[in-house]
Amino acid sequence: MATKKYRNKINKIRTFALALIFIGFVIMYGAIFFRENQLLVIIFMVLGLLAIIGSTVVYGFIGLLSTRAVQVVCPNCNRHTKVLGRVDICAHCNEPLTLDPALVGKEFDQSYNRKKNSQQES
Repeated sequence: MATKKYRNKINKIRTFALALIFIGFVIMYGAIFFRENQLLVIIFMVLGLLAIIGSTVVYGFIGLLSTRAVQVVCPNCNRHTKVLGRVDICAHCNEPLTLDPALVGKEFDQSYNRKKNSQQES
């Protein structure tokens, strides 16, 4: 059974926002194939622009979220990283990190961040 590769939550969201930019450009370039039909060109351009605006919103959201994240020093690589939720991964060395003393020593699982799991453990 293959193990799932975990990634830092902040980096995941930033990667999604970057992908939205490229998707928006690809959608806009799709308008080239419909040059004869102005309505389709406008639709493709607007959809591409909405994807790029969506990316800007996601970048703004993760920027605000990042300012509220707890900054810790990773015990493995001794570099500063930000932790979102009860468990997260170091952005530099992929070391599992937790702020909850009840989870120290347990196997890493991102489901610990869900409210339903935190209520069951209490």
